[in-house]
Amino acid sequence: MEDIKNRKLIWCKGGLFLLLGVGSSILLMLQAPTLSVCLLLMLSVWAFCRAYYFAFYVIERYVDSSYRFSGLISFARYALRKNRSPEGPEASSSGEKTRKQ
Repeated sequence: MEDIKNRKLIWCKGGLFLLLGVGSSILLMLQAPTLSVCLLLMLSVWAFCRAYYFAFYVIERYVDSSYRFSGLISFARYALRKNRSPEGPEASSSGEKTRKQ
């Protein structure tokens, strides 16, 4: 599958994800309208956002600068691989940081 390059389609895709998230959250709250369900839903959304950030930003920036993500399956393969690169941005051959922080 080819990457989307059209800016309008990329914005549309982002909007559809937002609409899907808001819509499913509303439907869940209508099905079980309690404070605990609302709090657990918010916690779940927050935790998944942080996990996504970890998988695609923290790993590349602070753990393994050679890793380039292409999706969740790519990250799962990387995480399960036994011979991951031990180098982070602070461990280049010259001893200098490879990226500014």
